[in-house]
Amino acid sequence: MRALIEIVLLVLNWYSYLIIAMAILSWLVAFDVINFRNDIVRSIWRFLEAVTEPALRPIRRVLPNLGGIDVSPVILLLIILFLQKLIVEYAYPAVY
Repeated sequence: MRALIEIVLLVLNWYSYLIIAMAILSWLVAFDVINFRNDIVRSIWRFLEAVTEPALRPIRRVLPNLGGIDVSPVILLLIILFLQKLIVEYAYPAVY
């Protein structure tokens, strides 16, 4: 059971890195630092979008329009941090 909890924590940690990577990539594309017509950039974008968009879409539906500022990755990161703290504080000591 302890190994399963550690795997869940690891997956949540990796997912938070993917969310941060998607946010940074979207900034780089928006400010025209990297070219979206590049095949490598486009494939990385598609992968990150396919992985993060299912979790970000419900948050974006609930949030009001903030005029071009997307705070949904920040909210999702806070939710992930909250879940990690819940697991560490309550589930992890219960299996020890």
